[in-house]
Amino acid sequence: MKLLTVNFLTCAVKACKTSAASFPLHFQDAEVEQREMDYNPTFLTNILPRLEWDAIITVAAELGFTNVPATKPDGNPETEEEQQMMRNLHTLLLETEVMEGKMVCGNCGHEYRIKEGIANFLLPNHLGKLYSEPG
Repeated sequence: MKLLTVNFLTCAVKACKTSAASFPLHFQDAEVEQREMDYNPTFLTNILPRLEWDAIITVAAELGFTNVPATKPDGNPETEEEQQMMRNLHTLLLETEVMEGKMVCGNCGHEYRIKEGIANFLLPNHLGKLYSEPG
């Protein structure tokens, strides 16, 4: 599961849909791998406006990546330093993959297992019934 993907996921339990604590999901016991990809600055520039930057910072820090800029880049690097920052973001968001571990909801504590890079978002029947709204 690429780190970028986590920015678009929230807890699947219905009771968590309205809770701010259900996003982002938090990694625990994560095994991380880096898989090299071709650098694609156009993709990064287009995806940056869609990212919840505070969530990126939180999730990156949980995985040990503490050099994420405090403010979201604008996607138009002009200096050599800004270009390097975009390459570092590419590495973090697109080349960093969580292969094993779990993601945990900050609201209800439900754990989503990650196995071979794939997160299991299927809720057990008892959990779906327990948190489902009537009707």
